[in-house]
Amino acid sequence: MEMNRAVFLDRDGTMIAEKNYLHRVENVEIFPATRIGLKKLCAAGFKLFIVTNQSGIGRGYFTMADAEKVNQFLRDELARNGIRFEKIYIAPEKPDAPSRGRKPSPQFLFDARDEFDLDLSQSFMIGDKTIDLECGWNAGVKKSILVRTGYGEEVECDEAQKISRAIVVDDLNKAADWILTQK
Repeated sequence: MEMNRAVFLDRDGTMIAEKNYLHRVENVEIFPATRIGLKKLCAAGFKLFIVTNQSGIGRGYFTMADAEKVNQFLRDELARNGIRFEKIYIAPEKPDAPSRGRKPSPQFLFDARDEFDLDLSQSFMIGDKTIDLECGWNAGVKKSILVRTGYGEEVECDEAQKISRAIVVDDLNKAADWILTQK
């Protein structure tokens, strides 16, 4: 039986503009490259997942329901372009709180592997922070990809040695193009 390939995506700063503790639908700004890139990945048969740390919940700034509204809005908007997410994983804890799935933990990728019969060694992780890349590396994905959107450009400059194993591209569309060149 053929295993499924997946692309795991950070949300804020990767797919949508980074806004401090985003929790209102009206503040969601989807990058143009997100629609283009994700459409290509869907067409190529990749299963898409969002893996997001939302510490604003644990800090009491907003609720899980607020985060889910933003995620549903994002799902609905991208569905207009034929883009479908299998599942969205949210880690609501503060950075210093115990957490099963908070990135860089690979737990949500393992959960997705088990639930959706994924081959992580043929899958990819895309994000704008080092913890996103580490999440992918910790799970054994084929490649972690840093996008220069969100915090990515800063990470590329400040943590060049730490991220040297990653592919670095401008945005999600460029990430999709790179992924589609891999066999």
